[in-house]
Amino acid sequence: MPSPEATLLQSWHINADAWIEVIRSGAIESRRQVTDQAILLAIMGRQPERVLDLGCGEGWLLRTLADRGIDATGVDGDTTLVEAARAAGSAKVQVASYEELVDAKVNVGRDFELICANFSLLHQDIIALLTAMNALLVPGGALIIQTLHPWAVAAGDYQDGWREESFAGFKGQWQPMPWYFRTLSSWLNALDIAGFRLIGLQEPQHPQSAVPQSLLMIAESR
Repeated sequence: MPSPEATLLQSWHINADAWIEVIRSGAIESRRQVTDQAILLAIMGRQPERVLDLGCGEGWLLRTLADRGIDATGVDGDTTLVEAARAAGSAKVQVASYEELVDAKVNVGRDFELICANFSLLHQDIIALLTAMNALLVPGGALIIQTLHPWAVAAGDYQDGWREESFAGFKGQWQPMPWYFRTLSSWLNALDIAGFRLIGLQEPQHPQSAVPQSLLMIAESR
């Protein structure tokens, strides 16, 4: 029986082409209306010169940052997504699993002013990865995480644990994907253990929605 982490990575391999189509067509309303702009504004507010996009996917954020004169590097665990990012013009992007990043088996660079993880921290053990990312930052560098808002997606079960995304309502053929739900306190504890200090917390919201569209955390390396 494969682990949830292995199934998670495999689902990205299978769903990659469908995901590229969804992102580039703007089919996810919450991203189009709220969360894409939220992560971009949070990054630009720090005025970084060098950014690492952790879990960059097909590279939309890399391209957006490059258009604004920022030296953006991307890394993702799926080859199809990385190749799509390169084909769209992002040269500094490479394939690496989170385990390879933790073990420093892949060199993605260092001395970044900012590292962002935009809906890309979906596995259970994130502390080792966050610690490894901390080591790639300049002193006082920042980590920005945008993720599903725990309160909005808890569905009456507010405790850490594996959940499943079925991609219901998405066009195309999708393999269900496991992802790890964590409470707000779990997120904050992980940041603290990894050597970060939370300096900002946002709950991006659509004006016509009663629930936040995401949780956005800004932390600085201690």
